Amino acid sequence: MDWEVIRFSFFNWDSIQQVYPLLLKGWLMTIKLCIAVVPLGFALGACIATMYSFKIRPVNWAIIGFVDFFRSIPPLVLLIYTVYGLPLLGWDVPAFGAVLVAFTLNSSSYYGEIIRAGIESIPKGQMEAAQSTGLNRLQAMYYVILPQAIRNVAPDLTSNTLELIKATSIASVVALPELLRMGRVAQGLVYNATPLIAVAVIYLIMLWPMVRLLSRLERQMMSAR
Repeated sequence: MDWEVIRFSFFNWDSIQQVYPLLLKGWLMTIKLCIAVVPLGFALGACIATMYSFKIRPVNWAIIGFVDFFRSIPPLVLLIYTVYGLPLLGWDVPAFGAVLVAFTLNSSSYYGEIIRAGIESIPKGQMEAAQSTGLNRLQAMYYVILPQAIRNVAPDLTSNTLELIKATSIASVVALPELLRMGRVAQGLVYNATPLIAVAVIYLIMLWPMVRLLSRLERQMMSAR
């Protein structure tokens, strides 16, 4: 095994020096996408779970259809249809906006199911006690039930967020200049795989703290039981 060839192909520092502006541009786009899609997906998911908890049958049917639909479609398929389908409908949406729509719809269905499970874990007496203080049902849900529900499912929410951030890499398929896309462009410029190794290291540095946080939350939940 020729270690010099391996070093040149996968750990070439000179290559990183040549293309680091591209990797930086991709990393910033990934951060921008995550900062936008995670809060939007979480907020829409919380709204979905809240509306479902009101037990209005036609609304619940619509929510079940929405959640089942977007959980059944692979994110990549949804992404392609959104990016290339919206312009065909006459909606001139930038690539970033179309990617944001696709990820928000997909992630909100998962966030919604997780938060709904958290709401259902709260005893019904909590809602009755909150309403007895003068709060209406929506206020009781917002101030009393949701905080407890989110705390109960914090490990699941963290895990879903972790998977969502990793899934943003598929935006490279539609040429959005995020981290993986820029890594592949850089690879074509330097003719070796070092930029892709750098991309993997960047993702590791970004996501490892969340992995540790998830492990800590899971341990806390287990000890609380």
